[in-house]
Amino acid sequence: MKLTLAHEHKLPTGVLGLAITPDGRQAFAACVDGAVYAVDTATGKAEVFDAKHQSYASGCVLLHDGRTVISGGYDGALVWHDIGTRKSWRRVLAHKFWSWQLALSPDGRRVATTTGQYLPGSWKYEPSAETEPSVKVFDTMTGELVAEFSHTPPVLSCAFSPDSRHLAAANMLGEVRVWNLASPGDGKPVAKWTSPDFTSWGSIKTHHYCGGIYGLAFSPDGAALLGCGMGPMTDPMAGNGKMTWQRWNWTKGERLDQIKDGQHGSGLMESVAWHPDGKHFVMAGKQAQGTWNGALFSAADGSLVHSIDTKNRITQSRFTGDGEVLIVSGATSQSRKKSDKPFAWADWGRLRVYRVEA
Repeated sequence: MKLTLAHEHKLPTGVLGLAITPDGRQAFAACVDGAVYAVDTATGKAEVFDAKHQSYASGCVLLHDGRTVISGGYDGALVWHDIGTRKSWRRVLAHKFWSWQLALSPDGRRVATTTGQYLPGSWKYEPSAETEPSVKVFDTMTGELVAEFSHTPPVLSCAFSPDSRHLAAANMLGEVRVWNLASPGDGKPVAKWTSPDFTSWGSIKTHHYCGGIYGLAFSPDGAALLGCGMGPMTDPMAGNGKMTWQRWNWTKGERLDQIKDGQHGSGLMESVAWHPDGKHFVMAGKQAQGTWNGALFSAADGSLVHSIDTKNRITQSRFTGDGEVLIVSGATSQSRKKSDKPFAWADWGRLRVYRVEA
């Protein structure tokens, strides 16, 4: 299996969140300028939605009705957008801090959002306790809060199980927790574990923890949970930790597999996605050193099958329903200006469409 670039499109600002239609003909990009864009993936024509977040738009999901996009942002808000009119019709303040990531339940009834600010709790610089529940779940039809769970902030990623009954979330310290949404009870997780391979203690330039699990995805059969991020490093400010993924039996919290030595570079991996066949998955992000920033892996033995190097940051990756197309979003460096006007930067958001070939 390999990836062949079919289209590359530019957007005004960097893309942090991505949703696509099942056939891949249209993509929705949540961007650094606070806006959400609807993009024709064949032509690159982009139309902006009217309502903007008051800070970065960090994520978006497409509801099953095909008419509604929900976006989240660093303003802590969730915004419901009508695709046809490009206007918003609901805004819910979900968090007092950033919404790091959104996830839509496979049945389309729930949207999860994670938050949390890293503030030192003591001279050891462990994160302070949360000031609000770090994981929240909302009803996509009514906008009502239906569940909230405690975690150690910042909580960077979340994912629903294929049957929509369980929600997983992971944080900067490599702590993974899974809750049963069918019977949330007292809010205690039904499974939890910690992988030290996703976090670092900085000893150069500044003292703090860095890293975390930035992407989570359940396998299509629901038996395994996949996570990605950046492994330990000497200098967290350099962002040169090991590109890494791990796969766990989530009911037991046991590691099943991880990236093979010699198949990775250094950098922060932000996105994982399973191919619909369940036999392959993709991991992507930003490369500091190495030869690739996006790669396909075999689920059978964890080996690297094919890799790509976009020369810049990949933030999200999504397969179409038939698995024949992979769409990735990202950003180049924000370096050139169109003119002397304030914020008149050259287009630095990117959307790439790849054919998935046997």
